[in-house]
Amino acid sequence: MKKSRILSIIVTTALLGLVLTACGKSQSSNKKHLNWMTNASIASLDPSKAVDTNTQQAVYNAFSGLVSPDGSNKVRLATAKSYHVSKDGKTYTFDLKHTKWSNGQELTAKDFEYGIKRSANPKTASQEAYYMDNIENYTAISKSQLSSDQLGVKAIGKYKLQIKLIKPQPYFLNLLVLPVFYPQSESTVKKYGKSYGTTSSKMLYNGAFKITNWNGTNDSWTLTKNKEYYNADKTKLDSIKYTVIKDPQTALNEYQSGKLDQTTLVGKQQYSSYKNSKDFHLRKIYSVRYLSLSNKNEPAFRNVNIRKALSLIINRKELLNDVLGNGSTQARGIVPDTLASRNGKDFNDYASVSDAVNGNVEQAKKLWKKGLSEIGKKNLTISINSNNGDDAKPIVEFIQNQFSKLPGLKVNLTLLPNTVATSRFLSGQYQVAVTGWSPSISDPISPLNIRYSTNSMNTAKWSNAEYDKLIDKSNDDDALNPAKRWNDLVDAQKVLLDDQGLIPLFQPAQAELIKSDIHNVRFYGNGPIWDFSETYVK
Repeated sequence: MKKSRILSIIVTTALLGLVLTACGKSQSSNKKHLNWMTNASIASLDPSKAVDTNTQQAVYNAFSGLVSPDGSNKVRLATAKSYHVSKDGKTYTFDLKHTKWSNGQELTAKDFEYGIKRSANPKTASQEAYYMDNIENYTAISKSQLSSDQLGVKAIGKYKLQIKLIKPQPYFLNLLVLPVFYPQSESTVKKYGKSYGTTSSKMLYNGAFKITNWNGTNDSWTLTKNKEYYNADKTKLDSIKYTVIKDPQTALNEYQSGKLDQTTLVGKQQYSSYKNSKDFHLRKIYSVRYLSLSNKNEPAFRNVNIRKALSLIINRKELLNDVLGNGSTQARGIVPDTLASRNGKDFNDYASVSDAVNGNVEQAKKLWKKGLSEIGKKNLTISINSNNGDDAKPIVEFIQNQFSKLPGLKVNLTLLPNTVATSRFLSGQYQVAVTGWSPSISDPISPLNIRYSTNSMNTAKWSNAEYDKLIDKSNDDDALNPAKRWNDLVDAQKVLLDDQGLIPLFQPAQAELIKSDIHNVRFYGNGPIWDFSETYVK
């Protein structure tokens, strides 16, 4: 599909004790109810502000956009029943199905117009509004030079929506799966004001499920069947209860006892103990975990030798084998492997830079010494931010240990609740953050965009003129020339890695157990996202 994701400052990792077997079928007496686990809470149900993985997981199942993902690099129609693209490729016209909100109220093209314009409004502070940068007038709106009412999105009939682009954009339809393009009820937004989306009851939904039982701070919520959903006849489940369980062993115990119908496997022991189970699934996630170094908050990070030394000191093989041990693989850039290919070769076969993604202790210490000399320091103290989940802690401690091999470097850890860690990352309140990105579309531009100088997700404030130039060229002059555009993006990642604009760590895999009698759970590797709209138990 592809849903853009800042990954909840989370990371899957190594852990825990002796594992006993007890797999098989769902033990729920209600075959229409499932119990699912996650390792972090949701932050907001406001589609304009759904950025982290867990929030988008909930919002995806509770809203229906114009289109929805189909698991490949294509989309299928959702609330839109058809669409037309003008000959010049710049005007998209959508005819909508006759659908309703979860309260029975009619949903019209005006709701899409309002939702998209609200996401574009700088006052909303949507972190993913930049995906609208090719829609007419968005740039001026983002700079508060025009009202969001001037965005090139308009209801031209009760069930007809028109979107005007600045230039043709081959992957535009794929962007429409993002929450910032979802419909929103203007009356509901105005009714709840600042509290809109802060609890499950202060929302309207138009997806297969409604979100219930979330008060804004609790660690559980329920996806409850939305009887007003246009395709409700195909929704077989009545509910899916999500519970935040940060301890992987506790989650596994609850799975074994039948309290959970699914659990993620964390660490070498759980992975190896269950990899031959009929309940076992190993899913490749199209994301990259990396370290973000704030040039804004730590002046030392403006020195390229300091940045390169911090990357080179990390032994990725040890991280993968001794800490993770769960099928994750080494990252070769910010673009995930298998996301895009050309002439039978993966993007990273063209665009990886070995020194930026591999370790070399001797070289790291040389560059570290040189970097300290250049900035006039003998010692440095830095802090690493991450969430406080049991699955994240071993990774952060590993990074701390690796960094401490550099002479004169003291490393502190700041472990925070997921919502706080995510908020601090988005607002740039960190020195080093363990984070990640899952692309919104099967195109390298999505992950590469996050280091564009003016991108709202570039909270590190790293900037490189040559990088920006290549991104601009791929979006402008070479946008309709696939070969030239590909080369622009390849060169852009090389610039990013050569300058160590971030420190790639690994591409995660998600090992999990799901009861064998649960069928048709669609899994999209960009979230990861589970789609329960047609799931059933048999």
